[in-house]
Amino acid sequence: MAIQSANINEKKAVTNDAVNKVNLTKTDSLTLDVYYFKGGQSLGYHRHPSGDQIFTVIAGVGTFKLDNGGEEMLEVKTGSTFLAPANVWHDLIDNGEGGLIAQQVTRQPAGMEKRS
Repeated sequence: MAIQSANINEKKAVTNDAVNKVNLTKTDSLTLDVYYFKGGQSLGYHRHPSGDQIFTVIAGVGTFKLDNGGEEMLEVKTGSTFLAPANVWHDLIDNGEGGLIAQQVTRQPAGMEKRS
């Protein structure tokens, strides 16, 4: 197997419509993605029925939310690491200043369902 590598800084970009998600590497069992947020952007509540996710904030500040029958909120900043368990609704939101960059490692296959 060949070494897979990518540079977070080379991929940095934001979009006006939705949070920019960039895949850095993927295998049959894991993915590593980075999100680049503009001010106030949100992933929107969603869940992954069969895959845990671990997030780490690379830069910026925001709010991580979990809702497993009762909403919990965690203020996050550079260095914060937190878990979105499989099949639990979660959201990540830039605090409004822009510049939130967060990476996630996700167990695959995870599936994905957006909250309506």
